[in-house]
Amino acid sequence: MKTYSQFCPVAMAAEIFAERWTPLIIRELLMGSRRFSELEYGMPRIPRSLLTQRLRTLEDAGVVTRKAQGESKRAEYHLTEAGADLLDVVMRLGEWGQKWINHDIGPGNVDPTLLVWDMHRRVNIDLLPEERVVVQLDFHGAAKGTYWLVLEKPEPSVCMWDPGFEVDLFVATDTIAIHRAWMGMTSFAECVEDGLIELDGLTAHVKAFPGWFKLSVFSGVERVVNAG
Repeated sequence: MKTYSQFCPVAMAAEIFAERWTPLIIRELLMGSRRFSELEYGMPRIPRSLLTQRLRTLEDAGVVTRKAQGESKRAEYHLTEAGADLLDVVMRLGEWGQKWINHDIGPGNVDPTLLVWDMHRRVNIDLLPEERVVVQLDFHGAAKGTYWLVLEKPEPSVCMWDPGFEVDLFVATDTIAIHRAWMGMTSFAECVEDGLIELDGLTAHVKAFPGWFKLSVFSGVERVVNAG
């Protein structure tokens, strides 16, 4: 590993934290991802070999620990005490980015896989109906794709392929529009009114859909536009 060869703790910490993809790996682990496949859902563009390499580097640095789970010995990745201590660093970094950098979302910023993965872990569980609701999201525009959210108590899930359940609510959405709504740059209601998000299902589900989600953890950060 290349080093800055400085005694400064900022330099030493940056040698571990500031490598490409590493902050996002830690973000995913902080958000509850444990398995290799779950980390890939949160970072669909990272090469598998690079993800493996970064995880090993974080293990060697004492930030991540790898544990075999169950009879299958399938590995799970957990943050150590040192890794969990990066929560404030990641949150402040995200807040800074939302405030000063993330002024808008264009075709080069959209990532439907990450979006639906984030949606499934930001569900208002208490507002879900007692029965399972299957939502099919069809993205069009800047990026295309179809995903499914299986919203049920106590643990919603996301499917990157057809789960085989009857769909209760269809969501056809412009990709940029729903990303902007998720980040608090517009609202679901405005997108629906403008025809950028179309909902088709039971009236109760259509009305309740926006309230089932808490939006991005950074959606409430006020952005500073045209600063300086």
